[in-house]
Amino acid sequence: MIPDYQTLMRPVLEAASQGEMQVSDCSDKIADLFGLSDQERSALLPSGRQAILNNRIHWAKFYLKEAGLVHFTKRGRFKITPRGLEVLSDPSAKIDNTFLKQFPEFLAFQGRGKAATEKSTAIEVSVSATPEEILQQAYDGISAALASELLDRLRNGTPAFFERTIVSLLLAMGYGGSSEDAGRAIGQSGDDGVDGVIDQDPLGVDQIYVQAKRYAEGNSVGPSAIRDFFGSLSLKKAQKGIFVTTSGFSKSATETARQIGARIVLIDAEHLGRLMVRHNVGCRDQSVLHIKRIDEDFFD
Repeated sequence: MIPDYQTLMRPVLEAASQGEMQVSDCSDKIADLFGLSDQERSALLPSGRQAILNNRIHWAKFYLKEAGLVHFTKRGRFKITPRGLEVLSDPSAKIDNTFLKQFPEFLAFQGRGKAATEKSTAIEVSVSATPEEILQQAYDGISAALASELLDRLRNGTPAFFERTIVSLLLAMGYGGSSEDAGRAIGQSGDDGVDGVIDQDPLGVDQIYVQAKRYAEGNSVGPSAIRDFFGSLSLKKAQKGIFVTTSGFSKSATETARQIGARIVLIDAEHLGRLMVRHNVGCRDQSVLHIKRIDEDFFD
């Protein structure tokens, strides 16, 4: 039987201790470890797009990453952290979600999952929920996990890539004209403390100024950055601004943005991740489930 993703956490962590890994590197080793048959190794998810074993290895890797036991290095690859090595030094430790709750990073991740659904954390769902509620909770958990991984990719990328991502997101949300126009507007002005400007409409009658800060998680934007951005907007006689960051805003920064006269929208990491998932920026649809219900008109 194919092990569940929590059972796979220790084997995945042990594999990562041998060097940089990707899911495909772990698959055969773990299949051999658990003595899986050829049929079990090749069994696919209902979507037919991914092997069940690989999918569960992916989720084990993701949860380990959220607890700080592994970290992503480059596209699809990960390696163990010093904390992960310390955990492996105890051969009796059973690594599962309960074990991971001792780490503040994992608790913070679970908190984000709760904020998304207010009923569950990550992909854990209530056994007393209706089938529709279970589907919604699972969807919320998958979306939260995807948003977290997208943010990691942005933090590990270059500032130029981050700016291009913001361009793509604003275009996907309906701002601006063509991608070429938006690309000239963002990342190439860079004057007076403003990273760029994008048209709010195709003709450029109304414009929005943008500040994009690629900060590490936990490195919050303070009120001085908001005041500086407000000063830049004043120099340009602008009334609208968007401040985007891959971290968060301090309470005083949020209050400063609320008090000043210009309309400044703050987009923190959590909001940015949700927007990217919602508008398919940096991600794409993998499968679609159609929920059917009785057509009463047919039977009438």
